[in-house]
Amino acid sequence: MARSAQQQPSAGSEKAEMSSEHTPLLQHVPVDERRERYSNARLRRMCTIGLITIPFLTLAIVAVCVLLAGESDLFGDDPESSIEFATNYLPHPAWPAGNGLDYADLKDILLSTPSAAKAREWSQYYTAGPHLAGKNLSQAEWTRDRWQEWGVKSHVVDYEVYINYPISHRLALLDEGKAAFEATLEEDVLEDDPTTGLEDRIPVFHGYSASGNVTAQYVYANYGTYADFQALVAAGIALEGKIAFVKYGGIFRGLKVKRAEDLGMIGVVIYSDPGDDGDITEENGYKPYPAGPARNPSAVQRGSVEYLSIGPGDPTTIGYPSKPGVPRQPTEGKIPVIPSLPVSYAEALPFLRALNHLGPNATAIWPEHSGGLGYKNVSYSIGPSPPGVTINLVNTQEYVTTPLWNTIGVINGSIANEVVIIGNHRDAWIAGGAADPNSGSASLNEVIRSFGVALSKGWKPQRTIVFASWDGEEYGLIGSTEWVEEYIPWLTDAAVAYINVDVGAIGPDFAVAAAPLLNKAIMDVALQVPSPNQTIAGQTVGSLWSGHISTMGSGSDFTAFQDFAGIPSINVEFSGSPGGNMPGGSGEVKGVYHYHSNYDSFAWMDKYGDPGFLYHETIAKIIALLAAKLSEEPVISFSAVDYAAGLERYLGHLQDGVKELLGSTVTEAELSVEAAKILAPLTRAIANFRDHAKALDSWAAFVDSATAGTSPPSTHVRSKLYTSVQAVNTAYKRLERDFLYAPGLDSRTWFKHIVFAPGIWTGYAGATFPGVWEALEYGDEKWTAEERKKQVKRWIGICANAVAKAGESIKAI
Repeated sequence: MARSAQQQPSAGSEKAEMSSEHTPLLQHVPVDERRERYSNARLRRMCTIGLITIPFLTLAIVAVCVLLAGESDLFGDDPESSIEFATNYLPHPAWPAGNGLDYADLKDILLSTPSAAKAREWSQYYTAGPHLAGKNLSQAEWTRDRWQEWGVKSHVVDYEVYINYPISHRLALLDEGKAAFEATLEEDVLEDDPTTGLEDRIPVFHGYSASGNVTAQYVYANYGTYADFQALVAAGIALEGKIAFVKYGGIFRGLKVKRAEDLGMIGVVIYSDPGDDGDITEENGYKPYPAGPARNPSAVQRGSVEYLSIGPGDPTTIGYPSKPGVPRQPTEGKIPVIPSLPVSYAEALPFLRALNHLGPNATAIWPEHSGGLGYKNVSYSIGPSPPGVTINLVNTQEYVTTPLWNTIGVINGSIANEVVIIGNHRDAWIAGGAADPNSGSASLNEVIRSFGVALSKGWKPQRTIVFASWDGEEYGLIGSTEWVEEYIPWLTDAAVAYINVDVGAIGPDFAVAAAPLLNKAIMDVALQVPSPNQTIAGQTVGSLWSGHISTMGSGSDFTAFQDFAGIPSINVEFSGSPGGNMPGGSGEVKGVYHYHSNYDSFAWMDKYGDPGFLYHETIAKIIALLAAKLSEEPVISFSAVDYAAGLERYLGHLQDGVKELLGSTVTEAELSVEAAKILAPLTRAIANFRDHAKALDSWAAFVDSATAGTSPPSTHVRSKLYTSVQAVNTAYKRLERDFLYAPGLDSRTWFKHIVFAPGIWTGYAGATFPGVWEALEYGDEKWTAEERKKQVKRWIGICANAVAKAGESIKAI
């Protein structure tokens, strides 16, 4: 999916009310009453830091004395009776050194083993035929068999999920009931691209789209965002009973359908406009794929229209795994009830031209509007079409409950309750999927093959590593979501982090989205991996990377880990902006990525996406080193201070929203004072959290330095050190979980995280402090200003409580 979450009913079904070993073990966090800040807050904070830091420094001095003195007991008393006790607290005899291999030797293997040629081989396999969700068991088993060949114990796990498959469709432009244009809803078969002509290629359709046969006038609605539709309503454009004709882009496609449905529209058609392809267009003289790098005019973007920002996974089992025999929930409010179809821009042209000069021009409604079909005689008029000019949209889908298959591999570590998970989804909308998702699949295979080499040399990780090849991601992150929902108790106790790769390589630009805890780790790893783009000898991925780390949103399999289970997650990829430089030869070859189209193929990848597959190799090295860092280093490489900095930044974003809520009847200075009062509980909690975060990171750095001694101290001293390491790691491990709020967000209770969630009306892009923002921007349209302010204050209190809880948690080690 690589761009995309759904709502659990607030009351829930009988199943949702039942407690079982698989239900989240989360506690309701009460909201404290607001307290006024003391006038001497800065002095109090300095004292707090001192009180926190002094005990840590005292323990540090004692520990150093122990190591220097060579005592076998922490306080020098009764060493004989302590050694047996201490031995039980070492995960393996060589700890903190590696088990079977030095860490440096392991990193050498992980940097030298991944191969561009092997990645290309795996890409050819995965992209050779269709592998739609629930129809790729042979690939799941092939993946399992390869992993086992490389020494990783693996198995296939199935879930029974509710999904749809296409039966038939029609999209026609009618003039007084007669067909003036009949769309083929087909992509051109290309001689230069063999998979485009497969007899069993997958028709164009939307996952979770509603069956229906509707005929109506239609309206051009730009990107179909919440704001786009609101602008049409404000302009007096009649929408009810009509069909929306919208562009891909801006937000997740399912939310375009949802907003149209909310406004009484009866169908949606979505097309890809070349105006979003940057400079690489036919209008600018570039030939279309396969002759050139521009978008093929017949390319169609498939994809899911499940309401992913309401809750991902199987829409009939929100909150619990889709196993055989479980109760099934109704799908209302989770997937559309109006039909939708995707179409190419070549076949969108007759519909757009039929609106020419009808109603206002798009720029009159959206001043920043732009489109790439003006040179094709499209005026981008809004319409609506005349009563006699209508669209007939037919969409027939078969809904079934069918198995899908995750492949899971495990390398057991020495520490039982610490695990690092790495995942990529395998399913695709088309026969290809060379970029999405199988550039990630090929790279993940190289990660696992590399760890297999280490295993063959006698290595065993400190922490358990789990590898996952997910099924059903494209429909709604299904395979990963059901797995997380099934194993939530174990994950809550043991998970350290989740590493995700979806689209692994379609360009030269390293891109990262991550929870702030992981910022330090990925920055360190990026500086260790050589860049394929060696314009200057010795350049690394990190030295060429901007260092920008995006906020976690949704659109891929990290969502359930981060937003439901509270497991710090990271997504890594090499991307390329539309129309930007793509890798190959001199680095000047350019190409538009055909997202979810038949042209996301091995042939396209080989020529335009990643010629030579060097970026496939490089992303594998990054993932492998990051996994090794998180699984091998005695102290988990997290930064609580980075999290504090993130919270402060997100708080700053809230300031303007709160000011807007307060209105403009007072001066700017008065607005700032009143906004500060409303935000004060959260401001105090974040300030206190930062103090505790500094203390934790300082103590972690000291403990980490103690593990790096050149000569191993006695077993008993190491056992005492291990106890300190475990205390730090436990604090880091549970930190993200402390930001979970058991009741969830008001309008989408599956989402439990108070800091991160996908934007409710964006789907892909992340929202920070989402509960506050939703009260500010959306909420109940019937709320008065005072009711909205009350809800904003309520959510500020909830967030402040969670941040305070997290601060107290890390203070307590």
